[in-house]
Amino acid sequence: MDKFSGQKRAVHYLHPPIDPFDQRMLDVGDGHKIYLEQSGNPNGLPVVVFHGGPGGGCSPAMRRYFDPEVYRIVLFDQRGCGRSRPHAGVEANTTWHLVNDIELIRATLEIEDWIVFGGSWGATLALIYAQAHPEAVSGLILRGVFLATQSELDWFYGGGAGKFWPETWARFVDLIPEDEHGDLIAAYHKRLFSGDLAVETKYGKAWAEWENALASVQSNGAGGDSPGEYARAFSRLENHYFTHGAFLERDGQILDHMEKIAHIPGVIVQGRYDMICPPVSAWKLAERWPNVDLQMIRNAGHALSEPGISAELVRVMDRIAEERSLA
Repeated sequence: MDKFSGQKRAVHYLHPPIDPFDQRMLDVGDGHKIYLEQSGNPNGLPVVVFHGGPGGGCSPAMRRYFDPEVYRIVLFDQRGCGRSRPHAGVEANTTWHLVNDIELIRATLEIEDWIVFGGSWGATLALIYAQAHPEAVSGLILRGVFLATQSELDWFYGGGAGKFWPETWARFVDLIPEDEHGDLIAAYHKRLFSGDLAVETKYGKAWAEWENALASVQSNGAGGDSPGEYARAFSRLENHYFTHGAFLERDGQILDHMEKIAHIPGVIVQGRYDMICPPVSAWKLAERWPNVDLQMIRNAGHALSEPGISAELVRVMDRIAEERSLA
């Protein structure tokens, strides 16, 4: 019996693996080139996937949430991560650079509008992008909602989540001198951008481990040992964005601008026991979004790989595919 105690693994709910029919590096300016791929049906219903982090990168499994006979599946690595270059680069790397990149991708691929599918930071970016370009978005499918507010950052980096995971929190905090414990994002920022590769990698791995350890409801508090190069890029980018409040003009901006996208149909798939992005954010978002279906998944945490979350996301995308085929 596996770690899900007889429960199906997430992969059992996904569509079969597929290969891209198009892979390229897209020059988006400012010295950045981003990895872009397409898979599925070249003439199908366009869907674009926004990965998490910031800094997480896309993966082949992300193609598998969509019926490849129906969907034209667009994946890309955001600036500074995955196969995009420069790796771990934060220069000219803000939320608004990413929004512009997404529009360049859409124009390059000659897509009029598309469904936007994103989780965690990908959900944040999806909401910000939709509010900036509502005409380009035919639907929003979000998982593990993060609204990029100070209260959410305080929860995860100020000790809230640590009350549930004290031994894991201690590993994260104990690397920092006590006189810097009042602002752990700033303390890690100093080390992640020290200019010393060994120091940046050490603290990058610690930052990534803290998040990874809390991602799944099945976790026992072990965050795994992420490869150093990946952990450094992930942690530098995430810390960079969080240090700058996701480059929003004010705290709470996403909720304040929901009237711009109230007409867009959406689905939120939220783990009931999400320790990284607590469900209250999804609830607040749904309260301001009359055209959304909020699905709270019991016995699920934050990760895309949670079986209940994967099953529901596939169900949602299959339902949309069926509706479009009948239209």
